Amino acid sequence: MKRQRLGNSELEIAPLAFGGNVFGWTVDEQTSFELLDAFVEAAFNLVDTADMYSTWASGHQGGESETIIGRWLKASGKRERVIVATKVGMEMRGQKGLSKSHILRSAEDSLRRLQTDYIDLYQSHRDDPETPLEETLEAYAELMRQGKVRAIGASNYSAKRLEESLLVSHENGLPGYESLQPLYNLYDREAFEAELEPLCLEKNIGVISYFSLASGFLSGKYRSERDADKSARGGGVVKKYLNERGHSILNALDEVSARLRSTPACVALAWLMARPSVTAPIASATSLEQLNDLIEAAKLELDESSLALLDEASATPAPH
Repeated sequence: MKRQRLGNSELEIAPLAFGGNVFGWTVDEQTSFELLDAFVEAAFNLVDTADMYSTWASGHQGGESETIIGRWLKASGKRERVIVATKVGMEMRGQKGLSKSHILRSAEDSLRRLQTDYIDLYQSHRDDPETPLEETLEAYAELMRQGKVRAIGASNYSAKRLEESLLVSHENGLPGYESLQPLYNLYDREAFEAELEPLCLEKNIGVISYFSLASGFLSGKYRSERDADKSARGGGVVKKYLNERGHSILNALDEVSARLRSTPACVALAWLMARPSVTAPIASATSLEQLNDLIEAAKLELDESSLALLDEASATPAPH
């Protein structure tokens, strides 16, 4: 399995990341363990989570995903084979933001839940304009000096704020963000490609895209509003994709997947993997069958005509 360095860090990752938002939410602990085992045995290594997963679920407080990953790390003995990425900054039990005190406290909480001594990639979950960039980066510097964090990344940052943070890092001798985690997929292209993608390519920032399958829409399982009501994620999330452009993209995915004897999900992920800016798309699975489908995407190389067809179907800006 070919691995690629994440930005300028020492982290080398396989071309697909597992999205841990499902652990403890739509996937129970036993199934989570099975999925993680299969993912690592297939030679993949980046598992992405966040401290606040899954606060949105009824009765959850956050920390459920990290806790399950931590139990798996301890039970499996596979810590050295995994790049653990987690995040801080979103609201978690009444606290949020990127102040130094909050980051340091949250890091200890995440380390405890993950049952590990270090976090490979610690990410700012979203920008915090109320906290000076220097303060945030100083907190990460302290964690890195202590050996508790290996590299840092940003998620949901604008190009302007990401560039500002890189400048602050450079001018103050502070650690810099090595990766960006943006919303990016075959449907949601405009926001990332306009300003963020050129910046990431220029500064050698690794990109690990989230909602890589547009909440499952690009798998082809949601083709009408009736389909959208079938799953926990369907409802209000997928309905925004059920329009003329969305159906055009699905038609292109159907054509390419039929030609290559693959699936729409595989093709959609392979399209992301073919982008020069993307280090690894993040995707979730709730069953071994789904995971095997995702794994196949890393083996799929799209020819020029397939890429052109997908680009043409998805090139127009998404409806606002």
